[in-house]
Amino acid sequence: NEVFYGRIKDTFTPVIEAKTASYGFTVTGHITVNDDAEKIKNAVLELKKNADIILCTGGMSVDPDDLTPLAIKNTGAKIVTYGAPVLPGAMFLLAYFDDGTPVMGLPGCVMYSKATVFDILLPRAAAGIKISKSDIVRLGNGGFCLGCDVCRYPQCSFGKGE
Repeated sequence: NEVFYGRIKDTFTPVIEAKTASYGFTVTGHITVNDDAEKIKNAVLELKKNADIILCTGGMSVDPDDLTPLAIKNTGAKIVTYGAPVLPGAMFLLAYFDDGTPVMGLPGCVMYSKATVFDILLPRAAAGIKISKSDIVRLGNGGFCLGCDVCRYPQCSFGKGE
């Protein structure tokens, strides 16, 4: 709601554009709607017409007023996970349409943290590798990652699922 009604500036989109550009993605569409599950669902379905991957920002916390996860589910995309054993990024959502198009619900930390679950999984999605629930679960091997002392992303064996 805050971005839609102009109460705050959209600082998320430039971050997403920069991260995806590093993988050769071109943003083909961007739709901002208020916190309305039907409008969010319709925006996802509209973007699906021309997108290889759909990224949703906003409304991904545990607050019952956050409607993005419900809206993604209502598109008919199959939810792989709503939650990931990675910090920052625990409120990450991943779903797939029947044709293989991924939908990612991105938690707010993607906007301000250098490395999150999105940075770990985006290369796989960019390569067209379908990410499974077990792939997500394996990210929890060894615990959570929050700027750990063992490595520095992207030189991180954890992020590579090793």
